[in-house]
Amino acid sequence: MSRASRRSRKNRPTGPEAWNESFNAVDHAPLLAALGVELDDDILRLALTHRSFANEHDQLPNNERLEFVGDAVLGLSVANELFERYPSRPESDLSPMRSRVVSRYALADVARDIGLGAHILVGKGEEVTGGRDKESILADTTEALLGAIYRRHGFEVTRDVILRLFAQKLDEAKASHDWKTVLQERVAQLGATQPQYQYSSSGPEHERVFTAEVVIGGKTCGFGRGQNKKTAEQNAAREAVFLLRERPELIALAAQEES
Repeated sequence: MSRASRRSRKNRPTGPEAWNESFNAVDHAPLLAALGVELDDDILRLALTHRSFANEHDQLPNNERLEFVGDAVLGLSVANELFERYPSRPESDLSPMRSRVVSRYALADVARDIGLGAHILVGKGEEVTGGRDKESILADTTEALLGAIYRRHGFEVTRDVILRLFAQKLDEAKASHDWKTVLQERVAQLGATQPQYQYSSSGPEHERVFTAEVVIGGKTCGFGRGQNKKTAEQNAAREAVFLLRERPELIALAAQEES
């Protein structure tokens, strides 16, 4: 190694130094204003740190533990809000409504609404491949922020933030979706054969649980469970719709193989 290279490596900031530099390079005031709460730098920096950045800088802490907490607080807040809004709806209605509100795609929409992408600390690989706008990274970081708010402010404040940020998603949740039809239309657009459903069931007769598997072009694209075949089918189709939004090449490839 040349003397210049050794000097360059010596002057390179350490993990914590690089962490602070990257975090301080962005003005986070607009993000905090969108959230409507104050967070100290330590926990905000952690909530914004994707594992790709942490791994590239001496194995710094990342936001996955906060994401774990935020996921739980989000699920409880949304479930209770739906319970209050729709007192006559059965669990079989409320459960898919909650799933729509807390889905990766809903979380990513909220993240884009508050301009979260510009604040996330990602590694070089994610940076060059558009990681700041990936739905998975946006969704996970949103949950991490909710976890950070909960850790600093408690449940009631976090719930109020959630209900404000997800207000439109909650209003839209009651709209029913025929996911089987949505999936059929999407598969037709991609030029593959129509979905096929396979079933299994488990449990005693009075508590039977059905599992549906949706297969497209020989590839399993979704699973769903429910107290009857119809619900299981809808849940499997919904999972397949979300998969094909993110990875349409799976079915495009199947269509090529069939032709």
